[in-house]
Amino acid sequence: MSTLILALALAAGAVVGLALGALGGGGSVLAVPALIYLLGFTPVAATTASLVIVAVTSATAMSAHARDGNVRWGTGLLFAAAGIGPAMLGGALAGRVPAAVLTAAFAVVAGAAALRMLRSRPRAADTVVPVRPGRAAAAGAGLGAVTGVLGVGGGFLAVPALVNVLGMRMRYAVGTSLLVITVNSLAALAMRTGTADGLDWAVIGPFAGAAILGAWDGKRLATKISGHTLQRVFALVLLAVTAFMLIDAAA
Repeated sequence: MSTLILALALAAGAVVGLALGALGGGGSVLAVPALIYLLGFTPVAATTASLVIVAVTSATAMSAHARDGNVRWGTGLLFAAAGIGPAMLGGALAGRVPAAVLTAAFAVVAGAAALRMLRSRPRAADTVVPVRPGRAAAAGAGLGAVTGVLGVGGGFLAVPALVNVLGMRMRYAVGTSLLVITVNSLAALAMRTGTADGLDWAVIGPFAGAAILGAWDGKRLATKISGHTLQRVFALVLLAVTAFMLIDAAA
């Protein structure tokens, strides 16, 4: 592995970790394009590697949020349980999807999530909203399916769902989404064992290590800047990534 590839892996990993730590999601939606366009992975290999990186980083970041009491275990486990089956099914189907279709689908989902983030409004009060099991389960199943097929942890969709569908405050949504991401990623990986054999672990290792360190910095950043501001900045970055991937898929 060249010095340039190592530097790119470390830099990309730091950004992915920063997003996960600060926003509770967005790591995989940045990891997949980085693995494809910076590090030369195929779309299928990139989505599988992303699941490995994001699962490890999310579990690490979740522990810090849990210590601060920002993980809503009941809601998170309900989301995760509903998503396990769809995530495993999507993981089994992912290898049969053409690369161009996978790239385009990933870009469309990322763009939709970015627009949803830009339209969301901050909540003024730290109110407790009762969890509706049916809505939580439906949202969790949808997130699991997206995780399995596209290789994303689902945090960039889980956070808006937790905030806008279930009425959860941003800091709780961030912590809880990390639980959902970890479970969904592991479930999808369980069905991708065949695609993991050819992965470049010399790249994935430094990428994941940098992401773990970046997640700690992201958590500290989240205490200094409002969640709504962070969400809007991330949404704009996500729109730029979406445009680039759609152009590439159409070329």
